[in-house]
Amino acid sequence: MSTAIDLPDLAAMEQLGARIADGLRPGDVVALSGGLGAGKTTLARAIIAALGHEGEVPSPSFAIIETYDPPAVRLPLVHADFYRLKHPEEAEEIGLDDYRYGAAMIAEWPEMAGGFAHEPGCLSLRLETAERGRRAIVEPGSDWLGRWE
Repeated sequence: MSTAIDLPDLAAMEQLGARIADGLRPGDVVALSGGLGAGKTTLARAIIAALGHEGEVPSPSFAIIETYDPPAVRLPLVHADFYRLKHPEEAEEIGLDDYRYGAAMIAEWPEMAGGFAHEPGCLSLRLETAERGRRAIVEPGSDWLGRWE
């Protein structure tokens, strides 16, 4: 069951980020897909800020993985940008499972790492440009059904 959410401005993106952060648990994946400039990093930053992080949130496009730990955030978090991966196996080679242990993950370009939609804790968001701003098409995994209305 997918839901479309209009995101006409930065405030709407921040509200969506706060809504996601409120329900986020260790083991979850927030999978952000969409073209270049669709707003994936902006939404990731909104989620991280809503989890309590203050200050700059660098894009992990070069490093691939950035980690955030309490007390700077409410729960351990991995922010990954898989755009530069050439094959999904590369996610395993960089030790993704080790980073994810006991943490939630925000995954930009999840398809480049083989995808996460099959995981029950995955909240998939496809971001698109819309007539006014952006639109998010949200598909909650089974573990999100009680948390995502």
